[in-house]
This record gives sequence, C-alpha cells and structure tokens, in this order.
Amino acid sequence: MTLFYILLFTLLSFNSWAVIPHKNEIDKIFAEFDKSDVPGASLGVIKNGKLIYARGYGMANLEYGIPNDEKSVFRIGSTSKQFTAACIVLLYQKGKLKLTDSLDKFFPEFPDYAKKVTIQHLLNHTSGIRDYLTLALFKGLRMDDYFDDKEVMHWLVKQQNLNFIPGEEFVYSNSGYWLLGQIVNKVAEMSMAEFAEQEIFKPLGMTHTHFQNDHNLIVKNRASGYSPKGEDDFKINMTTLNMIGDGGIFTTIEDILLWDNAYYQSKVLNKEFWHVMTKKGQLNNSEAIDYAAGLYIEDYKGLKTINHGGEFVGFRAELLRFPEQHVSIALFFNRSDADPSGMAFRVADILLKDDFINSHHEKPKAVKKIDLENTLIYTLNQLIGDYQVNPGVVLEFTIQGKRLHAHQSWNDKSYDLERINKNMYRIPDDTDIDFTFTELKDSFTQMLIIHQNGRDSDWKRKGVINKSKINLNDYTGEFYSPDLETTYTLYLKENQLYIRTKNKEMGELTIEGNDKFSVGPNELVFVREENKVSAVTVNAGRVKNLKFDKL
Repeated sequence: MTLFYILLFTLLSFNSWAVIPHKNEIDKIFAEFDKSDVPGASLGVIKNGKLIYARGYGMANLEYGIPNDEKSVFRIGSTSKQFTAACIVLLYQKGKLKLTDSLDKFFPEFPDYAKKVTIQHLLNHTSGIRDYLTLALFKGLRMDDYFDDKEVMHWLVKQQNLNFIPGEEFVYSNSGYWLLGQIVNKVAEMSMAEFAEQEIFKPLGMTHTHFQNDHNLIVKNRASGYSPKGEDDFKINMTTLNMIGDGGIFTTIEDILLWDNAYYQSKVLNKEFWHVMTKKGQLNNSEAIDYAAGLYIEDYKGLKTINHGGEFVGFRAELLRFPEQHVSIALFFNRSDADPSGMAFRVADILLKDDFINSHHEKPKAVKKIDLENTLIYTLNQLIGDYQVNPGVVLEFTIQGKRLHAHQSWNDKSYDLERINKNMYRIPDDTDIDFTFTELKDSFTQMLIIHQNGRDSDWKRKGVINKSKINLNDYTGEFYSPDLETTYTLYLKENQLYIRTKNKEMGELTIEGNDKFSVGPNELVFVREENKVSAVTVNAGRVKNLKFDKL
C-alpha cells in the first residue's frame, strides 16, 4: 500500500465518526470541555458491537498539550469493581471458591463477625464492613497521603463492629471490594493484577487495560488527573496509593468496546458467568437490591440498564449499557468536577429517544408519592429554607428577584429555578433533575423530593435549633477510638467548637440538635452518663457508630 493510500485510509477512518446521527447534539453536551487549555473526557458510543462514535474533548495532559482521544488511558475509579467481581466469578466457576464462603475462611484474624460475612455479601455491598477510605479520612489522612495494603488490613481487623448485621442493609463499601481483591490474591496464588491479565484482559485483547498496583508503573498514553483551583485553572490530582479491588483499573475507550462485546458473546466469558455477574443481590428479608456483582441493574425511562460509575482523585467515569438495545455509552473524565453519569444519560436521551417514546414500560416523569394534579400550589415563601439529606449536606432555598433560588452547601454552587408543574421546579434548560416540594406543615413544606436520572432521593426540612440551651464547653476534651487507634481533640475557639486529630484540623462543628453536631458530611452524636458527656459516636454514609470514649 502506498503512503498516499495509507494516509487516505487514516483520514477516512477518523472522519467516519462524523457520520452518526446526532453527532452535533452529542458534542454540545461536552462543549465546555472541548477546549485546548482544559482537561476533559473521552467518549465512546457502542452499538451492535461497534464503536459508532468515539472522540476526545479537552486535554489528556495540560503540561505537554496532549489532547484526549479514544486511545487515552484513564483511571476509572469504582467502575473497576466489575473487573474485581469478574475475577471472583471466574474463580467460582473454576471451583476454587464458593460465593457462600465466609470471610474468616480467608482471614481468620478478623473478629467473630467475619464468620457471618460471605463473599456474596462483599459482592453486593451488604456485608456491613466499614469503608476503609472513610476510615482513612477519620484518622486524619488525606488521599494524597500514602498507606498500603498491610495498613488497610490492620484498620479493618481492628474494627470490633460492623455497620449492621450482614445482609440487613445495602451500604456501599470500598472495603468489601478491596477484600475481594485480597481473596483473589490468596486463591489464585498470584496478584489479582496478574490473574485479570491472564484470564480476562489478554483473552479479550484488552492490551491497554490493567490493574494499577504499582503507582510507579509507566503507562503509555496515560491521561493525567486534574482538579479545578479557579476558573479555567487546574492542579494535578493523582495518587501514590496502590490498592486495587475497589478501584485501580486503567483502560481506554477502545478496550472497553472489547469488554462490552464480551457481554453479548460467550467465547471467553460464558452465559453463566454473566448470569452470576448480573444477578441482583438480596437482603435477609428477601428484598432485592439494585446491586449485583460490581454492577447496578436498574431501569431508565422504561429500559433496562447495567451500569457503574467511578470517581477517585482527578478522574471520573461511567459505563452505561442498555442491553436490550445493544447500546452502551462509556465516558471517562480526567477532571474531578465532572458528572459522567449525568452526561452519559444525556447522551442516551439523544440516542434512544425513540425507544423511550415507544416503550410500553416508560416510567412517568413525576416523582414518587406525588399526585401533582390534586395538589395545591404552594407559594415561594412556603418553600424557602434548608433541606438536608445527610449532616452537612444541605440544599438552601431562598427567593431572589421573585424567583426560587437554590444553593448547594457542599460545593457552593447556586442556580435559579423555574416552575414546570405546580410544585415541581427545574434548573432552566436542564431536564436531568427535578425538585418537588411536599407535605405542607406550619406554613412550610417539610419534604423535598429530587428526581435525577430515573432515581428519587428524599430531603427533609432542617429543623430550627434553640442554640441558647447548648453549652459548648460540655463537648470539649479528648476522645479516643480503639477501633481507629486515633484521638480526637475538641476545643473552643472564639465561641465556636472545632475538632482535630494529631495530624489534621478537621474543621468547625455545626450544631444539628441537642448533643448532635456535624462536620462536613459527618455526624457526631454525644453520649452522656449522669448528664456528663462520656463518649461520641461518629457517623458517615459508609461508616456508622464509630465510638470514641472521652479520656
């Protein structure tokens, strides 16, 4: 082949992406990232086993001016969990382990509760084991601090209690998937990185995918991770941590095509494998949950989805599959302020709008428990106030210029809202999220229901607190946790209560009620004996009832 025809073939291959319908609509979604001076993303649209559209937005590396494309290698965070689950399922199929095997079989050094924690619990996030990344933050460590597998195991073994009885609840836990990786190491008698290469990546031809268990490894075409530090100004956000299992996969859009195709083909991973991977977990009361093995099994606008997102340091990811339509959307970002899950669904809205319209199972847009047609219209004054889903996680509503205005406390973002249907509001030109106010009491609505990407979340109005009866001096002193091997110091400064560890200032405490405070998204509940504070329990989403005794 002459050089002319080689160049012509290359140009035709590149321009072939431009022939898919709705290309311009899709590109508009990523317009803010399609610049030569900001980090961005790589997008892959897969249909019937082919990559029908793939392109990069923004830069893979700001220092050298290297753009993102379908060959850029991204860290994909928790989207990696499906590959850890795949290793476990393959060992199960080989007869090397049972999904009913208990944790103490592999790690007898754990407390007695390990006898009741099974591999299936770990796969489904129903084990109750506390999340090690949250524990690291509670210890005063940052994500740019270094700790290793040996330390993580020590932290978990020291936990004398679980978040809940195994199988009673679903609470997402990175510890469970890190432990699954450690089980693979033991059972396979090689590192999970080697096992995955041998059993998954090499057979599927995924030559640019690996578990990153050595942060010093040179990775060709790697995208660097970034976080914003101002408008169009960024800092590098990477990690020296080598833990894998809960995360750790580096991959490309082109390689994810091969993984996605493996779902429909049985040459390497058979139908029984995918049956186990996509079987929803069950709680002890037989209630099904939406989580299977490293994958969420859900519905979106009447269509079945298999999906998982991921986020760690300066990377965000989403792999969204519509199996019955044979359509998948892979979206990898190298910036920490991105919303890949929301944007993947926006791409799906463009590609599958006819399927949504024609689906006999399409779900109504209105959120649960709301009969909008028979509901009185509330005034804006009845909606204003703070609504809280977790300690420190608050949506604040005010009236500005005769319009309802929302402010997100956790990232300091604000936006005006417009009414679209009685008591349902929306950010103008954003159809991905709706806010519905309900339960009028004492002249104010008491509940906010947020509908986003086919899911609902309930936010209760934050109550008014009588701070005059709270003596902050009651809560000062030193508190020690044997589970965490850490001491918290609570102290007053300018009549405000603060908390710190030996290594880190953790911030100012906010009063949430009598003997109840928050710092960021974490809740602190103080325990009294004979009316004196004797202990405090700390709660976060993935760590519950971690007790500190007052010294």
